[in-house]
Amino acid sequence: MQSQSTSRILMIRPVRFGFNTETAESNAFQDIDMAAQTRDVAQEDARREFDEMTRQLQAAGVEVMVYDDTADPHTPDSIFPNNWVSFHASGTVVLYPMQAENRRLERRQDIIDDLAQRFHVSRIVDLTHFEQEGKFLEGTGSMVLDRMHRVAFACLSPRTHPDVLAEFSHRTGYRTVAFRAADASGKAIYHTNVLMCIADTFAVVCLSAITDPDERIMVRHELEKLNKRVIDISLEQMASFAGNMLMVMTQKGQKLLIMSDRAYASLTPKQIDLMDDYATLLHFDLSMIEGNGGGSARCMMAEVHLPLK
Repeated sequence: MQSQSTSRILMIRPVRFGFNTETAESNAFQDIDMAAQTRDVAQEDARREFDEMTRQLQAAGVEVMVYDDTADPHTPDSIFPNNWVSFHASGTVVLYPMQAENRRLERRQDIIDDLAQRFHVSRIVDLTHFEQEGKFLEGTGSMVLDRMHRVAFACLSPRTHPDVLAEFSHRTGYRTVAFRAADASGKAIYHTNVLMCIADTFAVVCLSAITDPDERIMVRHELEKLNKRVIDISLEQMASFAGNMLMVMTQKGQKLLIMSDRAYASLTPKQIDLMDDYATLLHFDLSMIEGNGGGSARCMMAEVHLPLK
């Protein structure tokens, strides 16, 4: 059985980070007021947050492969690479269709070519042609993968289209579990990974965001069928990015649950105790990245499950 987590993470250091107006309509987690107040320091502060996060991950024993963004073309969201690419233990690399035109510019063949020097890449599954049809699937933002059992959980939204999800399933062999979800104001959740994190033996999920009671029961049942301990979080905790976590491994096999300071501060002592039974909790100040980018710790990490040559 494939491992759920890896000790190898790809991250993109920002060069021209900032508020992306092309993504704001569907991403309620972006804060326009913060963007206006921090425009002059957004890149500087985001770079500082990024460097501190990578420093702590590396100090903890995670291998972080850092690539610098390029100044041109301007890609304000390049710090979130998990939306354009995913890397699989079979040697498969998947490229995804992105809703915002300026996010499509984040895809970089040079990074894939560089990784292919060290890792075995057996095939590239390119789903980007769906952009021409206005259909999108933004990687492990749109889907939260149980890699152990090859199940993809997906909250349908303007950025997660069922046709592309079906094609991903056909091309990779993943079974899909689709549902709909909304935040406290009734706005569709833009990415599944802000409401759900799946680890090896547990899952963090905001069940109350799943609006249809039958779908809510179905999602819990599917997680329990996969032998996951379900840790339910509230809508308020989800709004603080408590669903946007990722479990990674150190090179010595220690499990780490990665999140932001804001996410950690929203958790109850009972939830922290529960999660701490499964993994060591590691959290960072990502306030500038969260406020302007509308994504948090999980979005910043693309797991490299490719086999070594």
